[in-house]
Amino acid sequence: MKKIICFLFVLMIGFVMGQKNEPKIIHKPINYSEERVRLSLEYLKEHHGLVQKTPTIVPKIIVLHYTAGGTVESNFKYFNKNTLESGRSTLKKQSTLNVSSQFIIDRDGTIYQLMEPTQFARHTIGLNYCAIGVENIGSKKEPLTEKQVVANAHLVRYLTQKYNIEYLIGHSEYGVFRNSKLWKESDPNYFTGKEDPGKDFMNKVRLQVADLHLKDKP
Repeated sequence: MKKIICFLFVLMIGFVMGQKNEPKIIHKPINYSEERVRLSLEYLKEHHGLVQKTPTIVPKIIVLHYTAGGTVESNFKYFNKNTLESGRSTLKKQSTLNVSSQFIIDRDGTIYQLMEPTQFARHTIGLNYCAIGVENIGSKKEPLTEKQVVANAHLVRYLTQKYNIEYLIGHSEYGVFRNSKLWKESDPNYFTGKEDPGKDFMNKVRLQVADLHLKDKP
C-alpha cells in the first residue's frame, strides 16, 4: 500500500511540474484550407523532394524570427492568406504558397499558436520540412523585448521536451545548414540573406535554455 501511495505521489508531482513547464499558449489558428494544403504538398515535393499525403513535419529544428514590423493582428491577417502578395516576386517565383509560422510572440511575451507544430509552414528555405517557426513582433528599429526573450525560452523548452528538438537557430543563421544532410532545397540558387532576430536576442534565449544543449549548426 505504501509503495502504491508513493508511486501515485511521484506521478502527481510529475504532472504538476509538467503543468508548470508548459507555457500559456493562446490558440489563434490561421486558415489551413484545401488550397493551402495543396500548395504545401506541392512545395514539399518541388523544393524538398518529399511526396506526402498530408503537409506535416517531424520537427528537429526551431527557428526564431522577427516580423520586421506590424502587430500580432496585422501579421495574423498576412499569414492567414493562402498565397503570397504580388510584391514578393523573389519568393513567388519559387511558389505562390504564402509564408507563415507555427507561433507568433507579442512584445509583452504573449504566445500565440497559429497552427499545429507538426503542420508544414513556409518560413525558412531548405528547412521548412523539419522546422518549427517562431515569429516575434519587432524589427531592427524596434528591438525585441526581455519579455519576448523569456517567452521564447519557455516555448523552446516546452517544444524541445515534446518533440525531441535538436537544433535552435535564428533565421539569420540558417545558411550554415547548406550542404548538410538536413538541407533540402532543389534550387541551389534559392537563398536569401536574413538578419533576424538578432545576435543579442539569440544569445539571451540560448543562455536561458543552455541546459538543453541544443545545437546551432549541423
